[in-house]
Amino acid sequence: MRISGRNIKRRLYGLTMLHQRVARARYFRGHGVHSPFVYAIVRQVFMKGRLTGNETVLYDALMARGFVRRRAIQLQNLYLHFDYHAFSIDSLSNPCQLCVLTPQVSAEETVELTQRAARRGTTVALMSPYEGRERAELCRRLVEEHGCTSVDNRGYLLLFSHASLPKQHYRL
Repeated sequence: MRISGRNIKRRLYGLTMLHQRVARARYFRGHGVHSPFVYAIVRQVFMKGRLTGNETVLYDALMARGFVRRRAIQLQNLYLHFDYHAFSIDSLSNPCQLCVLTPQVSAEETVELTQRAARRGTTVALMSPYEGRERAELCRRLVEEHGCTSVDNRGYLLLFSHASLPKQHYRL
C-alpha cells in the first residue's frame, strides 16, 4: 500500500465526523424537510451564494464586524426573505425584527436577550453555535426552552418567534 502525504490522524478524522454527516444528509438541499416554512428558507436563503436583493444594510454591517462573507450573504438574504425592516447586532433595540448575537455576548446576556426576543416576536440568529463546549451547550439549552421553530445550519442557529409556527428543530 502506498502511503500518501496524509497521516493516519487526518484519514481517521473523516470517520469521526461521519455520524454527523449521515444524520444531516437527509436535509441536503431541503429534501426531508416537511415544513414549507423551513423548506423555503433552505432553498431561497441557504442555497444562494449571492445577494438576492439590492439592499445590503445587514450585509455591510456584518462584513464591517469581520463576519465570513457566506454567512453575511445568507443573513442578508434571510433579512430580505422575511421583509424585515430593522436589525441589531449583540443587542435588542426597540424596533428590531432580527437580532444577531455573536459569541462575544455572555451566556447570561444571551439567555436574557433570546427570552426578550421571544416575547417580542423577534427572530434571533446565534452565530457560531458550536464554538466551544459551553457555547454548544448554551445553544442546545436555548433550543429546548424555545417554544417555536429553530433552524441550525452549523454556522448559526436561528430561533424564530412567529406565533403561527410549531415547536420544531431542524439541523441542516
